[in-house]
Amino acid sequence: MIAPIARARSFFRSLTGHIFLLLTVGMTVAAVLALLVAEKTRHLDFERWRTQRVVASAVDIAQRLSHDPVRVEGLLRNRQILGAIMAPDGIALTDPDATLAEVLKARLGRSSNPEAGQVPAGLCFPPKKNDPSSRAAGLIGTPRPDCWVVRFTDNAGARWSLALFLPRLAKPPSTLANPVYLLLILLSSAALAIIVARLVAKPLRRLELAAEAFSVSMDPEEIPERGPEEVRAALSTFNLMQRRVRAGFAERTQLLAAISHDLQTPLTRLRLRLELVENEELRARLLQDHQAMMTLVREGLDLAASTESQEDWSVIDIDSLLTSMAEDAQDLGSPVRFLKGCGGTIRVKPNALTRCISNLVNNAVKYGGSADISCMRQTGRVLIEVRDHGPGIAPDQLDQMFEPFTRGAASQPGGRPGTGIGLTIARSLALSFEASVRLANAADGGLIAAIDMKA
Repeated sequence: MIAPIARARSFFRSLTGHIFLLLTVGMTVAAVLALLVAEKTRHLDFERWRTQRVVASAVDIAQRLSHDPVRVEGLLRNRQILGAIMAPDGIALTDPDATLAEVLKARLGRSSNPEAGQVPAGLCFPPKKNDPSSRAAGLIGTPRPDCWVVRFTDNAGARWSLALFLPRLAKPPSTLANPVYLLLILLSSAALAIIVARLVAKPLRRLELAAEAFSVSMDPEEIPERGPEEVRAALSTFNLMQRRVRAGFAERTQLLAAISHDLQTPLTRLRLRLELVENEELRARLLQDHQAMMTLVREGLDLAASTESQEDWSVIDIDSLLTSMAEDAQDLGSPVRFLKGCGGTIRVKPNALTRCISNLVNNAVKYGGSADISCMRQTGRVLIEVRDHGPGIAPDQLDQMFEPFTRGAASQPGGRPGTGIGLTIARSLALSFEASVRLANAADGGLIAAIDMKA
């Protein structure tokens, strides 16, 4: 129960959720208002159409009365004109229709002084005993027609009171009173809103993924510049930023490479001169310092180059790579074993992955005496572990080991000192193929260096 609530909360905090909520509420309110306007219009049309029918009947009877009042009055009293009779005596217009009266005045003349209004049907059609129509098949319980009383004065000054009855028509039902219509409006608004929200947020999601990839790799693929003009401008600017940052790192690497190349000559001359030192003990110490300088220059250049990997992505067999690396190390006399594979292929930068694993293996052999390589798959991820059997590292110092020129408190006896940037280079190489490197102490002793990457 908690997980769906957390996902819903995370969704509504996102841009997609905000757009979805705004569009759903906005479109639902707009649809309801449109239905209210349409419903009001239908009711007005219904009232107008019914008024026109009453006016048409009243004008027709008034014209007949103006031509032959005696005969038409007789027909009305004998109910021989369909839809019109003389109004029964005593009917009062408790609720006169001013609109209808104005229309009648326009049609019959100002002097007609019309009055009009709807009255209960029972006043126009009082029940009669033994009325055969009340026993007719299919007519029992049927509603009586609507009754309208119209009074006006003709051109001769006579005052007439008519009862006009029309078939009863029910007003159009309200669609808003039906919850099915409201539910349909809400669901259709929500469906359209989620589609629009995802379309709007998609370019931003692409930019987010590109920024995330750029944060872990200096050689990410450029974003295709598609979409509206504003989106294309943002993506173009981001791609330009990536190119400029890569150019800056390339310039730095070239500078370091030039410095390293220029240092080779004086360092070589220095070594030749150190060889001429007669004191053997002093010569050995100076040559050791010289070798340390050469190692620092070389690994410093490797560290700079590791942040600027221009290698193409490839699909490789991971177990074959790990097996060959272990066998090559064994051929050189290093105690390296490949214990377990994970099978299948992965998309990676092969040279960067190889150098990353080599650095971890070299560290394990140097400080732990041996290296065991294993591979496993975990929920869409591939985990490559390099384990040694050394003393491990204090838990509070594990993260510090990735800082340049940082080394553990002690090394194994007989191990040669390092420069402290092997793990830094390994982490930079892992970032180039969107992976991470982390350290952990094994439960039964030793240190585990793990490379975590996409499967």
